[in-house]
Amino acid sequence: MKKMFLASSFKDVVDQFKEFTDESLKGKTITFIPTASIPEKVVHYVYSAKDEFQKLGVIIQELDISTAPQLEIKEKLIHNDYIYVSGGNTFFLLQELRKTGADKIIIEQVNSGKLYIGESAGAMITSPNIEYAKFLDDKSKAIDLKNYDGLNLIKGYPVPHYQNEPFKKAVSNLINYYDSHLDLIPFSNSQAIQVVKNNLTVV
Repeated sequence: MKKMFLASSFKDVVDQFKEFTDESLKGKTITFIPTASIPEKVVHYVYSAKDEFQKLGVIIQELDISTAPQLEIKEKLIHNDYIYVSGGNTFFLLQELRKTGADKIIIEQVNSGKLYIGESAGAMITSPNIEYAKFLDDKSKAIDLKNYDGLNLIKGYPVPHYQNEPFKKAVSNLINYYDSHLDLIPFSNSQAIQVVKNNLTVV
């Protein structure tokens, strides 16, 4: 059964996450992927998410897709209990997932029932196509990316940081541009998208 928790800002929705998982988190292992943050200057959200998982008693196994050996990528994604993908540059993230084949492993794991937690870029990557992220992210950070097909784990297009600074104007421009032909799902830093099977709810 597909189970996903998509956040704009994980630290702001930890209580919703605890309710959503509905199980003891202590001692669970998480593959923590910070790769999207690599080309970014502001990365405080990565440390915030780590802190929150540690407070919950979750064992963090960090995995930078852009530098990790193939075997390590496969083992961590398959054997750990959860997968977390951080915010950052959505295009760079997709590029690195593709290069390593991690995208296919994540899709298989999520479709097999492993809980996926995506924050910002980690949420947008789950859509059918990430080209709409150009309003928030710099496409030039991913010079080897040839097309923008996302993981296609959900049918809609998550739009994080809705009504939140410093993204308020960029998100507004994105919505104005794409709203008529994409199924956009705007959600704020204090909201999350919960996916169970094919049912999607914003809370």
